[in-house]
Formats: sequence, C-alpha cells, structure tokens
Amino acid sequence: MRAAFLPLLTLFGHHAFARSTSRTATGSSLANSTGFPTTDGLDFNIDGTTSYYAGTNTYWLAFLNNNSDVDHVLDDLASSDLKILRIWGFNDVNTIPASGTVWFQLHANGTSTINTGTDGLQKLDYVVSSAESRGVKLIINFVNNWDDYGGMYAYVVAYGGNQTSWYTNSQIQTAYQTYIKTVVNRYSSSSAIFAWELANEPRCNGCDTSVITDWVNATSAYIKSLDPNHLVTIGDEGFGLTNGSDGSYPYTFGEGLDFTTNLNIPTIDFGTLHLYPDSWGEALSWGSSWVSTHGAACAAVGKPCILEEFGTSSDQCANEGPWQATALNTSGIAADMFWQYGDTLSTGESPDDGNTIYYGSDIYTCIVTDHIQAIG
Repeated sequence: MRAAFLPLLTLFGHHAFARSTSRTATGSSLANSTGFPTTDGLDFNIDGTTSYYAGTNTYWLAFLNNNSDVDHVLDDLASSDLKILRIWGFNDVNTIPASGTVWFQLHANGTSTINTGTDGLQKLDYVVSSAESRGVKLIINFVNNWDDYGGMYAYVVAYGGNQTSWYTNSQIQTAYQTYIKTVVNRYSSSSAIFAWELANEPRCNGCDTSVITDWVNATSAYIKSLDPNHLVTIGDEGFGLTNGSDGSYPYTFGEGLDFTTNLNIPTIDFGTLHLYPDSWGEALSWGSSWVSTHGAACAAVGKPCILEEFGTSSDQCANEGPWQATALNTSGIAADMFWQYGDTLSTGESPDDGNTIYYGSDIYTCIVTDHIQAIG
C-alpha cells in the first residue's frame, strides 16, 4: 500500500472456520538446523512450529524517536499473538533533513550515502533488538515503488532516468545492492528476521514482464549470497495471473509482473499478494476470489504465500472477514497481515490512513482477536 502521508497504514478480518492446528516440525528442515523461520511445504515454520500465522504492518516503526514507543508497540503485538510484522527498512532522501529527523540513505549527484548514525540505521537496530526479545519476526523491505520515504524516485533524482529504467540502471542497482548488503550484514544472524523483501509493490507499467523478472532473479540471488539462512520474497501485489483470471485489471500483466513466473524463481522462498478492491475498482466481495486464485497458484508452484496487505475503510469486520476466512482455508496461503496496525504512542495515536485498526478497539477484537482464536 502506498503510505498516504508520512507516518503509517492496513487491516485484518474474522471468520468462523479454523484450517488446522499447529504442529511441531520434524526432520532436517532449515528451521531445525538454524532456528530461523523457514518454509515447511505450503506453510511456515517459526520457532520449531509449523502453522498458519497472523501478522500486520507498521511501516513507520523504525522512524520513531522514542524507543519506549517501539517497545510498547512490540509488546502489544506480542500479547496479541501477531507473529509476523512488516516494516520499512528504507528511508531515502535527496537532501539531509533537519536534525532529529530519521533518514537511512542520501542520494545526491550520482552518489549514495548510508546513514549509520543515531538518526539512521541505529533506529532499525533498536527495532530488531526489541523484536528479538519479544519473539516477533520482521519482514524488512529495501525500497518503495511509491515516492513515500524517497522510494525509487529518490534514486532517479540522483542518478537520472525514470522509474521504469530504475530496474535496469546499473548505477542505481549498484547503490541499491550496496544498501541491501549493509542492512543484511547487520542482521543476518538475528532471530528476529522473518524475511528480506525486495520492494514494496514493485511495478513497471507497460514493461515486458522480463524486466522485473530479471531484476528479481538478480536481487534475490544476491541476497541469498549474503545470507542463505533467511527467507527472501518480492513484496509484489500479485498482479499478472492467468489461471483463475476474470480479466480484471489486477490479473493483467500491464504493470510488468508475472506472478507465477516470479514465484518460480529458485531464490524466492514465498509469494506475496495485496488486496485493495477499493483502489483497484473492484467490489469488496471480489476479494475472496483474488485470495483463492493466488492460493491455487502458490500450491501449484509448491511454495507458501502471504496475504501481506489488505484493507478497506468500509465496515472492516464485515468486508475483510471473508478475505481472512478464505486465506485461512485456502491451501497455498500460509499467513495474512492486515494494513495497518495502530497504537497509542507517547505522541498520541499512530497515523490513520482510514484502514488503520487500533489496538484495543472493537474492530481489533473482530479483526485480530477472533481471527487468532480461529487459527487455533
């Protein structure tokens, strides 16, 4: 989801049917050999337990200036049994902001500079450390398709070209991989990392699908060369799918994505899909079929997928509940993560984009508490 303003975003749902109970994995899986999260068939194994998992998104968590706020959010997530948390591991700028403003990487005049200071990656350090102590597992994303927090556009400002050529510009890709190396090397031994994620909602409008596929191939292989023990995923919305397609825009290949081809890449461990019918011009009732068709595609490839973002501001419990029910009961979908989580911080409520579900609210009960109980 595009972060609509500079702090937050998404959502969850509730249903009546549990897919399965959790089980303890056996054998020589990666989970047993390293202790890191891994895939187990069409499910995920976390801390030795193979199960369906629930999670959420707090893209803003590493941008907070008060560490007690970070701890507070992660305490509430852990107490809710929201096991997987997706955050932005990027914050790109073209000019150094005012003192006290968090930024991770400066792109200017054909050069990129990584900020490892107290208002830079040390903020991310604290989130990782806090998550480690609470058993929360992080999906860390490396760049944004959208302009929020710099995104691909921040690279283009410094290096030239446009967002389409971002994927093939050698200078940009070198800077991008240098940033990836810095972050991955920082946390490659951390038990808090669930997965490394290439980008938030990558698109290449009008491009041949080979452009993004080649980029995914190269980038995921590079990450695996740095850290073979953690999972890697793309972060795409699930666009470009033939099987089960109703011909609607999200199923088409116009944004340069081929869901099945990209999921088949050996160095991609699991797939992602997002769900925003309101933004895509579809009825809210259309969402469950989007989930089930992707689950079938994931099962056919033999890799699990996460319904990584989903949301609507319209009657969240009634409209998102069926999406969660479908996810939980569809082979190939192994987790779901609402966009987005909200909490009360020292500065007040975390930002609300219309989809935010706040900890302790009535909606939180139906979207989170009831859903966790249904998972079992």
